[in-house]
Order: sequence, then structure tokens, then C-alpha cells
Amino acid sequence: MDINSVAERINTNPHIIHFILKRNRYFPNSRLPVLIYSGALILPGEKEKMITTVQKIFSRNGWSNSWSNGIYDFHHYHSNTHECMAICKGDADVILGGPKGRKVKISHGDVLILPAGVGHKCLRCSKDFHCVGAYPQGKDYDTNLGKSKELEHALKNIHSLSKPSKDPVFGKEGFLKTYWKDRKKK
Repeated sequence: MDINSVAERINTNPHIIHFILKRNRYFPNSRLPVLIYSGALILPGEKEKMITTVQKIFSRNGWSNSWSNGIYDFHHYHSNTHECMAICKGDADVILGGPKGRKVKISHGDVLILPAGVGHKCLRCSKDFHCVGAYPQGKDYDTNLGKSKELEHALKNIHSLSKPSKDPVFGKEGFLKTYWKDRKKK
């Protein structure tokens, strides 16, 4: 698959949902907004081709260390890296921000971008649900469960992180640059 065919898989005008999740007990969440690009990807029908297409899109924009599966069914977050996920098949209801957080529905072609610290958990998914995740600069991720003993170290990690240089889907001039512009730390 060449670069041109990968570019043809991107809807350059997706509906963008964005919101900020404040700290929720021991889930730090973030001063940066969660981004959901609804219908950002136009994926081929075959599962393996979908996975490969998404990995190529993410990789060309510096997001790698990808995985392919579902979303954990327990509350967790990553303190040492941001994360993006593209929904290849099916749909899911996820809760973001920890217990009593914000529920969202994600489906085929959507891309979810989570700033470091944002809790996430799959509440329900279709039987065919499948997504691909990746991290800026291919960072390895930690998994935190919202325990009090994790919080201090997690906050240090989060505050030391820089913003990705490229949007995982749209590259250098992507929407991430606009929505994750400098904001005052709280």
C-alpha cells in the first residue's frame, strides 16, 4: 500500500468532539482535551487490511508501538504517554475520566485521542469490535489503575510530557495542534 492509497483512507473533514476531563479522585485526567474524530477513516473491508492501513497512517505521523485488539474492561490510564485509537470494526461504549466519568460511543472509522492521565474503560462493545492503538514516538506505556499510591508519580510523569509533534491521523498541520495548543496549567 503506497502513501497515496493511505491518504485516500482519510476523511479530511471529520466531525470533531472535544472535551476536558478534570481530576476524578485518583484519576488525574488532563488539562488537554480528549479528541474524537468521528468518521475520520474510510477503511477497507478486510480486518487485516484495516489494521495495516491504520498502522501505516499512525506510523507515518510518528505514532507507533501499535497494538491491535479491544479496550480493557477496567478503568486505567497511562501517565507516561498519550494514546490514540482507531476503531476498525464495530462499536463500543466507553467511559472516560474514571468512575462516573463521561460516557461516549465510538464506532467504525472513529479515532480517539487521549492525553496522558485520562482514564478509560470499555463498558460494552459489539462482538466484532476491534481497534488499533499507538503512542507518539512509539513510547512504551505504563498502566495505572486509579490507586492513591500511583497518583504522585503519575502527576510528575504527566507534567513532564511534551505534546506530540504530529497529529496521529493528519500529521504536522492536524487538528491536534489546534486543540492541544498551550493552555495554562492548573
